[in-house]
Amino acid sequence: MKLNDTIVALATPSGAGAIAIVRVSGPDALNIVSPLFSAKSKKPLQDQPTHTLHLGNIMDGERTLDEVLVSVFRAPKSYTGEETVEISCHGSPFIQQEIIQLMIRKGCRAAEAGEFTLRAFLNGKMDLSQAEAVADLINSENAASHQMAMQQMRGGFSNEIQKLREELLNFASLIELELDFAEEDVEFANRDQFKGLVSKIQTVLKRLIDSFATGNVLKNGIPVAIVGEPNVGKSTLLNALLNEERAIVSEIAGTTRDTIEDEMSIGGVGFRFIDTAGIRETKDVVESIGIKKTFEKISQAQVVVYLVDSSRIKSDEKRLREVHIEIEKIKNKFPQKPLVIIANKTDQLTEGEIEHIKSEIGNISHTSLQLLSAKTGNGVEELKEKLLEFVNTGALRNSDTIVTNSRHYASLLKALEEINKVEDGLNADLSGDLLAIDIRQALYYFGEITGEITNDDLLGNIFANFCIGK
Repeated sequence: MKLNDTIVALATPSGAGAIAIVRVSGPDALNIVSPLFSAKSKKPLQDQPTHTLHLGNIMDGERTLDEVLVSVFRAPKSYTGEETVEISCHGSPFIQQEIIQLMIRKGCRAAEAGEFTLRAFLNGKMDLSQAEAVADLINSENAASHQMAMQQMRGGFSNEIQKLREELLNFASLIELELDFAEEDVEFANRDQFKGLVSKIQTVLKRLIDSFATGNVLKNGIPVAIVGEPNVGKSTLLNALLNEERAIVSEIAGTTRDTIEDEMSIGGVGFRFIDTAGIRETKDVVESIGIKKTFEKISQAQVVVYLVDSSRIKSDEKRLREVHIEIEKIKNKFPQKPLVIIANKTDQLTEGEIEHIKSEIGNISHTSLQLLSAKTGNGVEELKEKLLEFVNTGALRNSDTIVTNSRHYASLLKALEEINKVEDGLNADLSGDLLAIDIRQALYYFGEITGEITNDDLLGNIFANFCIGK
């Protein structure tokens, strides 16, 4: 795409609304908009200072398109770093398109997806990781994902990377200088200090890499698989959690033949609940496929919720043993996954029967047990609190840097690999020219994250995922 022309796009969602914003950015933004804008003050728009608002009409010849409010942002004090004009018009889709088409006829080009933010990056208004955080901020659906995107957009992550890169670059420069004086056998880079720096970089990189496990699930929603035998109340529980009739509930066993997923926020953290087909022996081909999918979803989930129908096992020792076997199967197959056992339908039990089930299931499973009635809603809030306990939000509360972007994660892994090679080289007392090769590679991967090192394909892949107008 050309990046030295003037572009236009709708910056607000398409469709009817109270107002809409048409954004124009580029070297001729003011020159194009000014003749089309009749200000109430009668002052020419191109003579107005930056960060000012002006009331008037957008005119197409003698025809008035709309009464608008125009914002002026002069380079470099704008989002893109270019001359920028934002036209706040009434939110009629017809008016929006009339204004955009008028701007295109007068010399603007329709913006590509993410082109305003791409220009902000190319003009030094933000680095690449901050630009990517803009897309995450737009797509954030809960407090956790919003907080992580804000922290990254403010430069928290890139600042950490930039500091490491600068310190490594200083030592790299000294080692490169040694190569110029190879015949004199001079050492400019203190090897002990360099070992200390390498150790520090390794510690920071490992912390950032480890944070991706938390960041990725917080960003995309923590998957929770709801499993159990048929007709124990899994779909009823999903509906109770979501507070809506999302899944079909029936007394007929095996109603859920496929997985049903939906999301909600608990304590500012996104959870993705997966209602699965009941686990049982069956000759029904379709139900068998559903049960196979259930185990696939358990493997993908971060937390497993296993439902037991307490009304069936309150006085049936055989059923109790069967439940115990199923629980042990899941624990043995997925030993690392948090498992919550729920005794459902407790509204049908007496106090004595509840105590008996608590004792029996608690003894055989050695796993967290929650008492609940999905039908009445009793215990649902307690379950939500229990699910929050499994989420590592400590780093979030402490405003630590959390990596959420898989591209950053891959670059961090490669940078750590190169730093480990540098450490091995220092321990083996390798010459400066060999150390310099691995240092340059580590610097390359740091630069990939912040955007010091880019190519057209990389930028194309990143900004293609943005919405048009941003």
